[in-house]
Amino acid sequence: MKFPLQFSVVFIFLFGCLFCAEAPAAEPPAPGAGSPVAGSSTPVLPAEFGGWQVKGAVARSDDPSSADAVNAPVLKEYGFVRLEKAAYTRDDGRNLTIRAAVFEDASGAYGAFTYYYSPEMEEETIGGQAAFLNNRVLFYQGNVLVDAVFDRMSVMSAAQLRQLAGLLPQAVGGKNNPPLLPGYLPKRAFEKNREKNTAKYILGPIALDRAGSPLAASMVDFKSGAEVAIGKYAVNAGDSTLMVIEYPTPQIAAERLRQIDASHQLTQQQPGVVPILDVGPFFDTRTGPILVIAAGPLSKSEARALMSSISYEADVTWNENTYVSKKDNLANFLFNAIVLCGIVVGLALVAGIAFGGFRVLVKRLFPDSVFDRREAMEIISLHLEDAPRPLPRER
Repeated sequence: MKFPLQFSVVFIFLFGCLFCAEAPAAEPPAPGAGSPVAGSSTPVLPAEFGGWQVKGAVARSDDPSSADAVNAPVLKEYGFVRLEKAAYTRDDGRNLTIRAAVFEDASGAYGAFTYYYSPEMEEETIGGQAAFLNNRVLFYQGNVLVDAVFDRMSVMSAAQLRQLAGLLPQAVGGKNNPPLLPGYLPKRAFEKNREKNTAKYILGPIALDRAGSPLAASMVDFKSGAEVAIGKYAVNAGDSTLMVIEYPTPQIAAERLRQIDASHQLTQQQPGVVPILDVGPFFDTRTGPILVIAAGPLSKSEARALMSSISYEADVTWNENTYVSKKDNLANFLFNAIVLCGIVVGLALVAGIAFGGFRVLVKRLFPDSVFDRREAMEIISLHLEDAPRPLPRER
């Protein structure tokens, strides 16, 4: 009977371990699994929206020249992926032509949007940001830039394009987030001085040269991962340019600032060489990994006011395990331990009752045959109640 009892103990222990062990968590699906991604072959433009129905086939091309032959190199710098062009019509006879340019991420779509909008355009609330001029509406949503041209606009045209913006497939994860650098350009304190629709977000040297930068592209060094935002601000003597350049680390920014200052001094000492900077006063400073440059017909006090409005504040995020999973939850562990104890006690009671009942049943059916046999019962008795017998005397 010893072997079955040991086997039962081992079985109970293994059963408890298997009960408390948590099944390995299933791997989360890959980002974007099951959802359309605008950068893939998934169609971008819908067949219908807001009462508009597509007319004919949708033209698709991955050549940036098909989107803009003149600015194809700029589109490449912004991460152009492909273009879709479609014609739409309504029951009332109106027509609409839409071109949707897909970029690798939202930074490219936003940068292309700032490159194309002009001071003559008026702002509109569509997607991430929008502007319109006459019958043309330009807006971006995520990593898609949309250029819509109506033959006749109505009061519901903007609402219809908002519906279109909600139907556009988007990139997943961080690729769908707009850049943070343009937010450093001063707005509230210099709202009256800020020139309308002059903010540009730049990711390459060609777009920088065409945006009228006060600093040459060779001094920015886009290969190091630089991002640029430019805005125009009105001062007493004219329009000045405020330029912010963000680098991956403050060390890279400090080194670029030393090179820019050295080149500026060299240009002033040798006027015969090709100037690095445009004409006019030039001021620069650094805040963290961001370089701030003010250039144009502005005084030193005006430059200080503009540059002091830009201050980099490091945002450190510390991610810690919150221990909320089933495997790491203390309450779940205690609950499983209590359940395990209940199971062990229950199994012990069942085993005891079964063993005792089996013994009683066998003794009734086979008395003195299996249990409590006389020949198997050996009792050692001391007979303490008997009087001691006298020991024989020695002679």
